[in-house]
Amino acid sequence: MKRLGERVRRKREGLHLKLNDLAQKVGISSSALSQIEKAKAFPSILTLKNIADCLHTTVGELIGENETLSKQPLIKDAEKKFVNENVSGTKLYLISHHDPSKQMETYLVEFSLDSDTDKLMSSHPGQEFCYVIKGKLEFILDEKKYILEKGDSFYFNSNIAHKAKNIGEKNTRIIWVVTPPDI
Repeated sequence: MKRLGERVRRKREGLHLKLNDLAQKVGISSSALSQIEKAKAFPSILTLKNIADCLHTTVGELIGENETLSKQPLIKDAEKKFVNENVSGTKLYLISHHDPSKQMETYLVEFSLDSDTDKLMSSHPGQEFCYVIKGKLEFILDEKKYILEKGDSFYFNSNIAHKAKNIGEKNTRIIWVVTPPDI
């Protein structure tokens, strides 16, 4: 309960909200909010939801749901999460923990022979970075072709039309970093 109060206070202060202002938005007294922040009272679920909404966060974040992720930054290969596979055979794996405050998303992309990124990559605001672990890719950025091989990297603005295709004789693997995380 103490940690909940600390999280509420930190979020409130991070938004430069005075205790009185948040209490008024939530619909409780300043005294009640102060008691919650000092861990002398625990809010009802409804009040906690209202507090989270007013602080532009989630109840899960306020109760510490994601703290175990930040305390466990390691993901073993066997723990990577399958995200998607397109019809050409390219597989996308998430290789970072879920965290609502993430500023980037990191993926492992596995291309089978002749597979591409159709339905996996799209234009959007932000930036992307790719690093070829093995294989050979043809990368098309704004209709210009680039050939990437093992050890090559590629950094570009995501709002430009882009796609990649495995042109090697074996499977290709890349690390793909996207910001912001919603792709």
